[in-house]
Amino acid sequence: MPGGRAGKTTWMPVLDVQQDPDEAGFDASRLERISRHFQRYVDDGRLPGWSMALARAGQIVHTATSGRRDIESDLPVEGDTLWRIYSMTKPVTSVAAMQLWEEGRFELKDPVSRFLPEWEDVRVFREGTSLKPLATPAREPVRMWHLLTHTAGLTYGFHYAHPVDALYRAQGFEWTMPDGVDLAGCCARWARLPLLFEPGTEWNYSVATDVLGRVVEVLSREPLDRVFAKRIFAPLGMSSTGFSVGEDDAHRLAALYTPDPETGRARRSPLSDQALRPPDCLSGGGGLISTAWDYYRFAEMLRRGGELDGVRILGPRTVRYMTRNHLPGGRDLEAIGRPLFAETTFDGVGFGLGFSVTLDPVANRVLASLGEFAWGGAASTFFFVDPTEHLTALFFTQLLPSSTYPVRPLLRQLVYQALVG
Repeated sequence: MPGGRAGKTTWMPVLDVQQDPDEAGFDASRLERISRHFQRYVDDGRLPGWSMALARAGQIVHTATSGRRDIESDLPVEGDTLWRIYSMTKPVTSVAAMQLWEEGRFELKDPVSRFLPEWEDVRVFREGTSLKPLATPAREPVRMWHLLTHTAGLTYGFHYAHPVDALYRAQGFEWTMPDGVDLAGCCARWARLPLLFEPGTEWNYSVATDVLGRVVEVLSREPLDRVFAKRIFAPLGMSSTGFSVGEDDAHRLAALYTPDPETGRARRSPLSDQALRPPDCLSGGGGLISTAWDYYRFAEMLRRGGELDGVRILGPRTVRYMTRNHLPGGRDLEAIGRPLFAETTFDGVGFGLGFSVTLDPVANRVLASLGEFAWGGAASTFFFVDPTEHLTALFFTQLLPSSTYPVRPLLRQLVYQALVG
């Protein structure tokens, strides 16, 4: 996968059903409710197309596809369709970081400035506006665990909720990165902007994982695409995952859509072609393109405690540690998180080292198991792993932003109602 491109192979693995649903404890007729429900999103034009897969105990029990990967070209969703997974890149970056942690390359309490000196003297926003912000030195340094848990005080320009968000937008950070600025340059700019809060005191969805990706580069002495390829993609056989799509595979790439504000129907996004060229910034927070098969391999590795097909990526205790709630005081996102957009709901949900973690399904109002971990991407992609029920589920589409429709809670709702054994 040279240059971080999603690679071309002579044989393209796809997700096929491997076990009878009834033998795996599912009611096959109830599983069909998943397709019927999401088919309506295609029929009325809300989604261009989608693909989903469900596995139990490592055996795929249900797959389905619908609609078009490219409406304008009338190309159907297929098993080898390439999807922009956006923030589903974050768990990959977190895994790469924890591989280095397992090698003793850093401690979770280490200040980020140990690896990125420009983060030595960070400041915290106190009052004012984006034009006249008042910021004072932080009492606590930004530490590695803050990056992994989104408690660093960083933000995203697209939040539109705080003066610091506007400062990010003024620097060219909203849904994309500034042209011509690499990951090191982006991190240097973020270090000069004020934090929203003292590190470790609140949760705010942010560019923290991008900064984490830069630390991974510094520790590995290699760019992030090569780190991913060597440490994760090649060992797991993820041959179609990368930071851009090559010319030979451009026909497999799903187009990107947004909802029309008047009709609600999916319309093509002007960002649709960006994945066809290598990015200036290798975004560990949202830059990857992948297939259903590839990401299933990654998620299944996590479900199995860091190992897949005899290849160990992480130790089992490390994975269990990553998928515990690491928020201060054991609180959920509703208690400690700022009420902004994120790739998860807040009630009854905690956050680990790279994943949301279900703490209380009753408070969350969605059927799930304690300890289920998950994350999604800005174009409405999603995955969850339930270690108790041995489930791995994935959903792919390309509608930006992911907050448009309740795809994620409904997928979980429909998966669990079909589980009868």
